Amino acid sequence: MARPRSPLVALASATALVAVAGCGAADMTQQASPFANARGAKTVTLSVQSWVGAQANVAVAEYLLEHELGYRVDTVQIDEVPAWDALSQGRVDAILEDWGHPEQEDRYVKEKKTIRPGGELGVTGHIGWFVPTYFAKAHPDVTDWRNLDKYADSFRTAESGGKGQLLDGSPSYVTNDKALVRNLGLDYQVVFSGSEAAQITQIKQFAKSGKPFLTYWYKPQWLFEQVPMTEVKLPAYKEGCDAVPEKVACAYPHTPLKKYLNAKFAGAGGKAAAFLKNFSWGTEDQNKVALMIADKKMSPKDAAKKWVDENEKTWRAWMPR
Repeated sequence: MARPRSPLVALASATALVAVAGCGAADMTQQASPFANARGAKTVTLSVQSWVGAQANVAVAEYLLEHELGYRVDTVQIDEVPAWDALSQGRVDAILEDWGHPEQEDRYVKEKKTIRPGGELGVTGHIGWFVPTYFAKAHPDVTDWRNLDKYADSFRTAESGGKGQLLDGSPSYVTNDKALVRNLGLDYQVVFSGSEAAQITQIKQFAKSGKPFLTYWYKPQWLFEQVPMTEVKLPAYKEGCDAVPEKVACAYPHTPLKKYLNAKFAGAGGKAAAFLKNFSWGTEDQNKVALMIADKKMSPKDAAKKWVDENEKTWRAWMPR
């Protein structure tokens, strides 16, 4: 039986789930684990990105590290790019869901060798533009990007400056949307809601009143179960078409989501490092936990416990031999 969770760990984890999103977000790269200097302590520090799927990964990993392997876990909320810096510095030990950052991978994995690949998460991510399925059924041609200007007035809002609105989440997320709108010559304005939670609220409000909307969104994501959405086909993705951000004029790729570990931790992290390398689950499992956290309003710990209690066969395979 693992040692009980200390109040300090609970406080750290609760603090970590406060979203740090948007321009001017606090720089968390200098924050180290409060257990880093504790003599003899078995500790792991995990990076938590601000979207709920990433929180689901960390919640389950944290629960199993604590209750099955006897570690104390600290979690730190960091935006996507600063998380790589923190991982390289050893401020965090692992990122469990990365959507592709080739520049950081070249710098830290290939050149400096301060970060090591931790294997695939088991989930394939895809970013795209989506409209509500009820609007796509009424206007089937809206799913071709070449027809979007035809519907710009339908998607216009008070925030979009007389143009159609393309709703985005946090400016810190991986997004080519401003370049896509410009390079495809579309009569649209990218409007950032500020966070995943704010974007979900906006989408639900639109859907409740049956209004049309065009939004940046991604799979896997539990919201599709409540608000069915249909993807708009952008120019086909080809290898390298997104190499120059300012010139992007193609769809987003389908990306096998990956894990990364601090190099020292990967080599000397014992059972914790082995466990995180083994951690791999599917879209359905991630969505179950994410739905419990975001929609059912369960705490990440309670959501993780429920999933762990119901899926021992899956997580038992992650345990180090």
